[in-house]
Amino acid sequence: MLERGPALRRNDTEDVPVLRTPRACVATAYAAQGFGYAVLLTDLPQLKARQGLDDTAVALVVLLVCAAAAGGSVLAGRIAAARGSRAALLTGLLVQAAALPLVALPSSTAVLLAALAGYGTGLGLVDAAAGMQGVLVQQLRGRPVMGGFFAASTGAAVAGALVVSAGAKVPGGGAGTTLLVAAGVALTVAVLVRGSLVRGSLVRGGPVPGGRAPVTGRRAASAGLPRGTVAVFGGVVLAAFAVDSSVSTWSSVYLGDHLGTSAAVAPLGYAAYQAATLLTRLATDRLVLRTGRARLVGATTGLAVLGCAAVAALPTTGAAVAGFALAGVGVGALVPLAFSAAGEAAGEGDASRSDAVVARVNLASYPGSVLGAVLVGALAAVVGLGPAFALPAVLLVPVVLLAARFQPRPVTVALPGDAVLHRA
Repeated sequence: MLERGPALRRNDTEDVPVLRTPRACVATAYAAQGFGYAVLLTDLPQLKARQGLDDTAVALVVLLVCAAAAGGSVLAGRIAAARGSRAALLTGLLVQAAALPLVALPSSTAVLLAALAGYGTGLGLVDAAAGMQGVLVQQLRGRPVMGGFFAASTGAAVAGALVVSAGAKVPGGGAGTTLLVAAGVALTVAVLVRGSLVRGSLVRGGPVPGGRAPVTGRRAASAGLPRGTVAVFGGVVLAAFAVDSSVSTWSSVYLGDHLGTSAAVAPLGYAAYQAATLLTRLATDRLVLRTGRARLVGATTGLAVLGCAAVAALPTTGAAVAGFALAGVGVGALVPLAFSAAGEAAGEGDASRSDAVVARVNLASYPGSVLGAVLVGALAAVVGLGPAFALPAVLLVPVVLLAARFQPRPVTVALPGDAVLHRA
């Protein structure tokens, strides 16, 4: 039942609220995030040359950004509790826009580290807050949309890498120009979306008891978080990002150095993984409507387990490329579905804690990214790089067993004023 709600528009053909503009705004924020991070990562060789860094220093740069992003994710939860996820998202975009120019230009080590820490903080803010906004839009629309949001991020990341590649061929393009472009994108998106993002929160369990508005803000945050929900979906996100990091870091090395493929063939494993991830995310929302979220999680995660196991057991180029593609199918669906389920499962009684739970679940993505690269590399020194890909398969097995936890739950969406929307 929809009682009242600003920014809602009725579809002429069905009695369902449609949030076309907020959906586009959140997708744009996801795209800006994916674009900026891809530009930073693919610009690292040029950053290395500008600052005179060695390989160890570059690795520490990545760790610094991840650590700062973890802090940003926690900060997003606090800002959302006080002022809403909209404020957290806009803050993150503005912080990124301010930090990236400082990374782009030659500077002292202290300034560079401060700028990278600032960018990482903005990265974590947007990661978490975009997830919060995505869950809200999905519930208000009454149909799956999270897959499309993550597809926007993945597609924009590909575009970011291509921009850096093109910029390297242009005179002056290697001097951090692409990072300035990314800063401009973040600032532009913050200006464009600020008026159309959703203000509201989620409550599990349907109608608000006694007709009262759901508790939001600091009261909700202080009520404590459902630890089981955070642990389950945080573990799922950690496993998914560990798989992503292991494939991203080691797939080309495995094909080139261990299977002896040519320089032209070695990147195909990563390309197959990214293509499968993007295509799966583009299809995820429709597949959820057809199969249900729990079944889709079980099927796609099972395919990812099979793919990683094939890489570990079959030392051939075809098996490796196909296995990495299957891993992309699993990660492509699992991440957006995990955030969807976590946001819905967060509420209890009339206290809204969806934003805080999404922030905590997002926090698991950063150690997952680090662990995937480090643990597979360490295991490779003992058993070989191919067999080491059994580790991502092992991490995903519990996710298959937890698929039933992804089943949608009824929620109440609290909008500004007295507006309340109940979703089964």
